[in-house]
Amino acid sequence: MTGLDRTQTPKTRPMTRRTTLVASLDIGTSKIACMIARLKPSPPNDALRGRSHAVELIGYSQIQSRGMKAGAVVDLVECEQAVRQAVALAERMAKVQVESVLLSISGGRLQGHLVEAAADIKGGSVTSADVTRVTSTGMRHATGEGRTVLHTLPTGYSVDGVKGIRDPRGMVARQFGVEMNVVTADATVARNLMLAVERCHLNVEAMAASPYVAGLAVLTDDEADLGAAVVEMGAGSTTIATYSAGRFVHASGFALGGQHITMDLARGLSACIADAERIKTLYGTVLTGGSDARELMSVPTAGDDEIDAPQIVSRATIANIVRHRAEEIFEMVRDRLADSPFAAEPRARVVLSGGASQLTGSVELATRILNRPVRIGRPLGFGRLPNEAKSASFAVPAGLLVYPQYAHLEHVEPRHTRRLRTGTDGYFGKVGRWLREGF
Repeated sequence: MTGLDRTQTPKTRPMTRRTTLVASLDIGTSKIACMIARLKPSPPNDALRGRSHAVELIGYSQIQSRGMKAGAVVDLVECEQAVRQAVALAERMAKVQVESVLLSISGGRLQGHLVEAAADIKGGSVTSADVTRVTSTGMRHATGEGRTVLHTLPTGYSVDGVKGIRDPRGMVARQFGVEMNVVTADATVARNLMLAVERCHLNVEAMAASPYVAGLAVLTDDEADLGAAVVEMGAGSTTIATYSAGRFVHASGFALGGQHITMDLARGLSACIADAERIKTLYGTVLTGGSDARELMSVPTAGDDEIDAPQIVSRATIANIVRHRAEEIFEMVRDRLADSPFAAEPRARVVLSGGASQLTGSVELATRILNRPVRIGRPLGFGRLPNEAKSASFAVPAGLLVYPQYAHLEHVEPRHTRRLRTGTDGYFGKVGRWLREGF
């Protein structure tokens, strides 16, 4: 058994009460974003109770992605060069050198499973070793062939059949059980994403599911408590994280996103992809009707021929093309949510993030199709973010910077079971060093 199959991707160690430097890397289908920040211990925040540190951004970059499709590496050399460029730009701005990064993953058919595992207690009371043993068993049970574990988050414990136990350690019991959300991805997709980063002489500190970290950036504690679904709408994939009673309880995803809208426009308008992307960004709307319908614009034709006259199309034509694909994406989201614990949460809302969520009218369309309150999620609780990094398209890299503060919630496999080679020099899964500490 090589690589990450049926094991856990790297996990970061919990935060200490000191200032540390972290770097996040979001290698998407259309863009790569790198952010470098100082995490400073901070007093408790009422709206964001889980956060122990303030995030102070000191460097960031965003460049066009290369060598990626649907959240997976399709050209290792191209991807590596783009990652190098993105990290170098952020390093130059921050005036620091990065040794390790927190990495997001949106490809590889993300899937969350709610798993229950139980075991008899030998010594009369529940120990930390019992908790680790039972959680490991449940985690392995939930991991299929060719899959790797991104997150194992206990959602509740039981002792002798009594549920709703917060922390069972030290309690007297004959039997002890744990319920957990195990989030997995295709091992090959995860391995190649890490390989692209390791080839840049960077250590992967931890790997996290895109919709989960987007949720850490954009959800208020109240929303997570009442129930919420974060829909991270990327270019090549759409991924979903569902929260209930303040906990991350489900994940799923599918390979449809903003890039499919661009391709539809390119086909429908006989335009080149770059022009279609520009039209989507400037005029992309899912709302039709009103004066837009009569407004005409000229679109260059995709031929090499300079003499080809541009074609005249109405704004309504563009809106119709965009709306058809956006409706398909939200209908798939609706079906995924119906199969998750979210369906049982009548007061839960939907928060959209990611670049494709910024289409005009996406909130209204999603509200109609999902039949829930919907809002656009932007990174919350970050000091002095530059304007372009305040948008929904930076939810994932911003959330990765928050993620270490939540690392203590996750089950981490004992070291000896995780030391699996990847084919590069290092071991995957060894708890990495933070960036040069002591800033």
